Amino acid sequence: MTIERFKKFTILHSNDMHGDFFAEAQGEDGNLSGGLALLSGYINQVRREERNVLFVIAGDMLRGSILDSDSQGVSTIEIMNYLAPDVVAVGNHELDYGLPHLLKLEKIANFPLINANLYLKNQQKRLMLPYHLLHVDGIDILFIGILTRDALGQIRMSEFDAFITVADAREEVGKVCAAHKSAGVDLTVLLTHIGFEDDRDLAATLDPDWGVDLIIGGHSHTILEQPDEVNGILITQAGVGTDQLGRFDIVVDAETNSIVLWTWELVPIRTGLADPDVALQEFLWASFAAVRDKYDMQLTQLKRRLTHPGRDRETELGNLFADIMAEKAQVDVSFVISGSIRSAKLGPPVLLREFKQAFPYDTPIYKFTVTGAHLRQIFRFNLSPAQRRRRILQINQTVRVEYDDAQGDVACLAVRGQPVDDTAHYTISVQNYYYENAEDRLGLTKMDLEALGDKQTLTTSSQNVLEDYMYTHTDLQRQVEGRIIIHES
Repeated sequence: MTIERFKKFTILHSNDMHGDFFAEAQGEDGNLSGGLALLSGYINQVRREERNVLFVIAGDMLRGSILDSDSQGVSTIEIMNYLAPDVVAVGNHELDYGLPHLLKLEKIANFPLINANLYLKNQQKRLMLPYHLLHVDGIDILFIGILTRDALGQIRMSEFDAFITVADAREEVGKVCAAHKSAGVDLTVLLTHIGFEDDRDLAATLDPDWGVDLIIGGHSHTILEQPDEVNGILITQAGVGTDQLGRFDIVVDAETNSIVLWTWELVPIRTGLADPDVALQEFLWASFAAVRDKYDMQLTQLKRRLTHPGRDRETELGNLFADIMAEKAQVDVSFVISGSIRSAKLGPPVLLREFKQAFPYDTPIYKFTVTGAHLRQIFRFNLSPAQRRRRILQINQTVRVEYDDAQGDVACLAVRGQPVDDTAHYTISVQNYYYENAEDRLGLTKMDLEALGDKQTLTTSSQNVLEDYMYTHTDLQRQVEGRIIIHES
């Protein structure tokens, strides 16, 4: 091997940090896990030890922290500036505060924020940089940013547009790669936020002549033992939060524009791995102190700690929030999006900031009247194996549903102890995001939801509904009680 032809690189990658800024004690020994100070300390250590080090983020820096919500992402970008990533892809939660605000955050960032999805309608001009080309140690590395279809809800409400399917993404990747074909790009990396399964589907469709080498992804919070390989493309992801970081050590052949050697590991971010970044730690605590008094009031006292261990199952916190929504909305069925609950546990004492971190989405709730057949279709779609692997809808106490994988259908559905009649009418409440993305998330169209002409805006703030209720009630408790039962085949 000659130095001119073969070059070694280390690519560190993270995704879906979601405001996981502070380390937490783990186990009986109380050692710290995760947090940006430890994460940054390790990144800085690798930068000192290795010659060519890149750090990239595959979307969703935003949400999950009261610092983020209070400043609408500004604090998060300022914190990310300390980490000094080489390139960051836009995730769906970067759009939570609106596209115009995202453009403001882009100006605050001291790093390139890339996305090849977002276009101005009519003009067909991209809104953001679709790619970033890095020149490192004589090697040209092309990063292309690809977003998830979950951004569609926000984009439909604006003058912007986006491609959303794997086929569309393939076409866009082809355009960018073709434009750089003559530039002698040595390494091409897709920095995606579309989920692991869609990453695999995308890789399978790419033309090998385009030269895509790696897909570093996010969105599905996937933990891997080793990267997958599809169509000669390595695909990886680094879970969620800051408890771990992906690390590629690769050797690139500049003559063949290919990876000839590689190793990958998921590095646990723990006490003893590296010295914490003291400057970042001080900045984090100063930022937190600035908002602490504003949000440190006690909101309520739960009977015991309630948990939300995953999006793919009935949970205690999901049951509580769905019951509150149903009571306040006076509906037969209240649907709460599992992914809108961002904390794995809450209580027994609940501070306002803890609640806002657990449920950060300040969005409208709509009420509809649907038929029993429509209600059955929502559950048939939502509880299918393909959908529930990602998320299910949490439901209120007076609803019971059983889904049978062997039948591929709802085996039993009852409201207030009575079997659902397909021809009868039922009232439901739905958060704005699922209404805007009804076909992809509920298995119904907006027209289906509005067919009986009884759409109502129950509130412009789902967060306020929950907060007000919890402020006036104490000793709340819930358990997992079989509201949703899955018969797996």
